[in-house]
Amino acid sequence: MKKYLLFDLDGTLTDPKEGICTCVQYALASFGIEEPDLDKLEPFIGPPLKDSFMKYYGMDEVQAQEAIAKYRERFQDQGIFENKLYAGIPEMLRALNAKGMFMAVASSKPTVFVRRILEHFEIAKYFKVIVGSELDGTRSNKDEVVSEALRQLFDQRQVEKDQVYMIGDRSFDVEGAHATGVEAVGVTYGYGSMEELKEARADYIVRTVEELQKFLLRGTDEKKLTSSQRIWQLALPFLLFIMMRNIAINFAAMMMASLGRSGAGGTFLFVWDEEGTLVGMTGNAGAIVSAVGFLAAGAVVFQIARKTITKAAEDRKLLYIREEPRLNYILLAVADMGLVLGLNLLLSLTGVVGGSETYQAVAENQYAAWLPLGLFCFGVVTPIAEELLFRGIFYNCCRRYMKLQAAMIMSAALFALYHGNSVQGIYAFFMGCFIVYAYEYFGDYKIAVFVHILANILAYLVSSVGITIPGALQWPVCIVSLLVAAGCIWMLHRHKKLF
Repeated sequence: MKKYLLFDLDGTLTDPKEGICTCVQYALASFGIEEPDLDKLEPFIGPPLKDSFMKYYGMDEVQAQEAIAKYRERFQDQGIFENKLYAGIPEMLRALNAKGMFMAVASSKPTVFVRRILEHFEIAKYFKVIVGSELDGTRSNKDEVVSEALRQLFDQRQVEKDQVYMIGDRSFDVEGAHATGVEAVGVTYGYGSMEELKEARADYIVRTVEELQKFLLRGTDEKKLTSSQRIWQLALPFLLFIMMRNIAINFAAMMMASLGRSGAGGTFLFVWDEEGTLVGMTGNAGAIVSAVGFLAAGAVVFQIARKTITKAAEDRKLLYIREEPRLNYILLAVADMGLVLGLNLLLSLTGVVGGSETYQAVAENQYAAWLPLGLFCFGVVTPIAEELLFRGIFYNCCRRYMKLQAAMIMSAALFALYHGNSVQGIYAFFMGCFIVYAYEYFGDYKIAVFVHILANILAYLVSSVGITIPGALQWPVCIVSLLVAAGCIWMLHRHKKLF
């Protein structure tokens, strides 16, 4: 939730079609141009009038200024009131005001006209600042209007750009917002189309006033939890997860031992001595036991995770209307593979792997399984269960109370500590940050699961198959892999900045 809101006027708060288009019609008639179809004049709604007269009717600057004068001749007394509020606007403004939002109007229309319109509809009282262009034609560009609105809204204080939304219906509103470093919310109920707003790279797009109100107020009605309640919100599912995993692993191990004593399972699951006496379980049996543990752990937190993921998806729904290009999914997958290979090599080359006996024991057990079984148990089952807990619950809970970066680091740190050894801890921290980045970037929990599965499968394949890189090439391959990952993330960041 952001608390500083800049609203465009025409096409966002009010529907000015009749007044604007008939005044444009009046101005064109003074040049001998007859345009009976008001629908054809809709492009004049939003952008500066001078730009529109020059663009659509080939006028030079002098002619455009003359046309504006004729336009205002009719607009100032008649056209200004040929206008109407969009349904739900007064109710939305009251709700935002009740939640303590600081609101301003930033319009390309002259300030004197903006104020008269807002006062006519009795909504001027909701706006701390009202900024438009000047009658002499200055401050007509949207970025200039937005900058002035921010200056007045924050007065002598530092402008908190990360706490501001610019809300408008046209590409000019989006471009003006981005030029001043604030996020833009596009509305399609006005005169800008979904395609126009997508092309302008609106950060968020809503389709109705109701959706806009819900978006701007998201999170404001949530019950405020105490610090102890927030800790318990994380601790309870973690304890349930660990407890159920251990119980299920012990139970599965007992069942597996019972199966071995019965003589079933053969050498696929059990190790026998030359006399046919059961010695122990193979890596295959260990993989199955581990999978049972993670399935049970995932099942016990599933309902909590589903509720949290659903709530997060509902909050994100209005943020990700714009589809991501296919290239971005490819970049994500390549970055994922580069990180996996680069981090594994880096940990090995720096001696971290060799210095952890705990990790050596974990790796020996995991990679002793039959490859397809190991890939399924450790590459699919384990990531699905862990994602329910760490991104489904932990990250989404942290995100409610923290900024993105802090929630990312917190959830990644918990993910690292959970692994219990330095090798997997360091690796899990960086991968945890990347999984959160992917989740936030695409706004889809399934993406987080996909990234985790792909990472585990690749890591398992590399380690289990025993792919070796000649010593002289290990550092170059490590560096290139990490650079490729960084390059892909940079390209994603250029397309859409999360922070």
